[in-house]
Amino acid sequence: MQETAPDPAAGRQPAPAGPEDAVAARAHACAAALASDPASVRLAARLKVASVLLGRASPAPDASWRDLVRHVGTDDGRSEAQEAWANASAAADATAERLGGYELRALRLMTDDPDLPHTRHGLLTPEETEAVVARGAGPLRPLPGRRFHELFEERVRRHPDAVAVVHGTTTRTYRELNDDANRIAGALLREGLAPEDVVAVVTGRHPLWPAAVLAVFKAGGCYLPLEPEFPASRIARTLTRSECRWVLSDPDVPSLDEALHGRDTIRRMTVGDLARGDGPTRDPGVAVAGDQLAYVYFTSGSTGEPKGAMCEHDGFLNHLYAKIEDLGVQEGDTVGQTAPQCFDISLWQLVSPFLVGGRVLLVEQEAVLDVARFTDLVNRHRVQVLQLVPTYLELVLAEAARGRAALPHLRVMAVTGEALKKELVRRWFEQFPGVPLVNCYGLTEVSDDSHHGVMRTVPDHRSVPLGDTIRNCRVYVMDEQLHLVPDGAPGEIVIAGVCVGRGYVNDPDRTTAVYRQDPLRPAERLYRSGDFGRRLPSGELEYLGRRDAQVKISGFRIEIGEIEDRLLQVPGVRDGAVVVAGSDDAPQLVAYYTGEDAPDGAGTAHALGTALPHYMVPHRLHRVRELPLSGNGKIDKKALTARARDNAHARGSAGTGAPRLDTPAERRVAAVWARLLHVPEDRIGRDSRFTDLGGTSLTAIRLAIELDRRVTVAELRDTPTVAEVAALLDGKSAPATAPAPPPTSRASRPRSASNP
Repeated sequence: MQETAPDPAAGRQPAPAGPEDAVAARAHACAAALASDPASVRLAARLKVASVLLGRASPAPDASWRDLVRHVGTDDGRSEAQEAWANASAAADATAERLGGYELRALRLMTDDPDLPHTRHGLLTPEETEAVVARGAGPLRPLPGRRFHELFEERVRRHPDAVAVVHGTTTRTYRELNDDANRIAGALLREGLAPEDVVAVVTGRHPLWPAAVLAVFKAGGCYLPLEPEFPASRIARTLTRSECRWVLSDPDVPSLDEALHGRDTIRRMTVGDLARGDGPTRDPGVAVAGDQLAYVYFTSGSTGEPKGAMCEHDGFLNHLYAKIEDLGVQEGDTVGQTAPQCFDISLWQLVSPFLVGGRVLLVEQEAVLDVARFTDLVNRHRVQVLQLVPTYLELVLAEAARGRAALPHLRVMAVTGEALKKELVRRWFEQFPGVPLVNCYGLTEVSDDSHHGVMRTVPDHRSVPLGDTIRNCRVYVMDEQLHLVPDGAPGEIVIAGVCVGRGYVNDPDRTTAVYRQDPLRPAERLYRSGDFGRRLPSGELEYLGRRDAQVKISGFRIEIGEIEDRLLQVPGVRDGAVVVAGSDDAPQLVAYYTGEDAPDGAGTAHALGTALPHYMVPHRLHRVRELPLSGNGKIDKKALTARARDNAHARGSAGTGAPRLDTPAERRVAAVWARLLHVPEDRIGRDSRFTDLGGTSLTAIRLAIELDRRVTVAELRDTPTVAEVAALLDGKSAPATAPAPPPTSRASRPRSASNP
């Protein structure tokens, strides 16, 4: 309701007696300066406050305070402001005192300069700013003033014969690993490697990989990981963008051969020949500064062109210590190295135990693709510290539920790579009640993780918080103009401190877009993550999804992450995702969710309708057995969007006849595919291909399990069609003397598994 303007004689009244009086007096003074009525002035201030507290885009960000007052003087503007204020007032932590304080702050800014853009300043006072920054800061701990490889060399001198690396039946001691690395580093230096020169390492996951990584650091170079399975075109683009001049590789990497064809400026060296050569084994002693470049990891870009995130030695070392401290890595521990080389988490898994006298177990990719084999390997080598993506952890828990995956030696499990669902946390503690679960959140651009949420029980909050900020880092929640927002208000997660990298290699435009000067500490950098979150009363950070995951439906701007967050709170729902289908003229929200005890579509829509406005409740809701996954183990939104379109077309169209299935085995395989890939069984024929229907490496693992482990994931690589998988099954059932069917095309084989 619009307020009544105060009596013009208010100036002769006694001094304000409380917060409301202070707000009214300030509004009256501001109204006089603006030649407007106090009610419109207060409404403009409230619109500004509500926009911040609700995490909405600032209304007319280039407008002045005076323009904002004019805006709320219109019918549309008044309605917008009144609705926003009502929503902000309904928030759980929206006390009258708190709202009044922010309103008074807005009025003071308006009074100071009504013609200034209303986005020029934030709402927090200096005292509140200091408190908010403190809650988002990790503990301050000094770095040792030396680099990682120098600390490793100290460990070599302390226990040279301790085992550092385990791979299959092969082990390398600290002395042997150091000698290998020194020979490789010496070769790079003789070739003329200069500080920060980029060195690509293209090897499999074997003991020469950590030797090559150490060698690059020892020689003062910058480590660039590339996987041998990468396509030649991607390797070539990465080498060009990074201006790489040296490549350490295995001897037989066809894609690298193709990528280097005609590139005479790049020197390729076989890492095994260098490590086994007669070069000197003494430590090179090259001076390396803390702000010197340590590595470049290339990540996918929104433009389709990968971008290379550059990180420095101090940030790298700080993250290693954060992992050691928060995961409790100890001398003699074995850390499982499970992630492919192209993922930044592979680096801490590979080298962090070297700082405390532990060892790393290099887990073969073939073992990752077989959950039973993977858990057996982890158990045989007594792995104490492990990190997986939540999707792969679900497979491990499924094995444990069947009595096939005990982990008696595991002391801590870390998860990363995607939002951790509370239901998965509950299942973990039901099966492993004494093993802490650590929710790790971070980005490649900030030296990997910025948060470690160490849990020993299921959290009380509706979702799983990100946990505490790691050592020597600060995490802010900010608005579009990089002003801090109040605790509880949603905003962009922005990260500052020693962890922040240097930018994207040879990519100034994308660097400028997200790497900025910290307005609170101008001598330091910050990184805009593009993720959306809010600070909880506990001080922990809650992840709310990507800030750019916005859609517009019926004129309303909607954050998909908000709907998904509510969907996951519906009793019985285990996992879920929301996509946009329909046409550009008539877009529709479509939800997919899992959970045997979850309500049907109508029941879920009703539950969502109790928490969301009608325009945010998806038009269609589908309960499915599983959600499709992309190659890196995350929910495949593209596949869900395509399925939503297909489902919409299928509802009004008649079938044209089922594809052919000739044998019982083919019909069985088709039925399993239909369940795993969420594809109608009548669309699957003997020539249907697993990957064409959305199959990934992780669904291939599930396929092997569904087929009673009569086939392995490795065998499924060479059997992309229903007919070929069925023939493989028949061959397994036939007498041992029966010839096995020959493998056919590899064109559609599942990609190698992503970070588990």
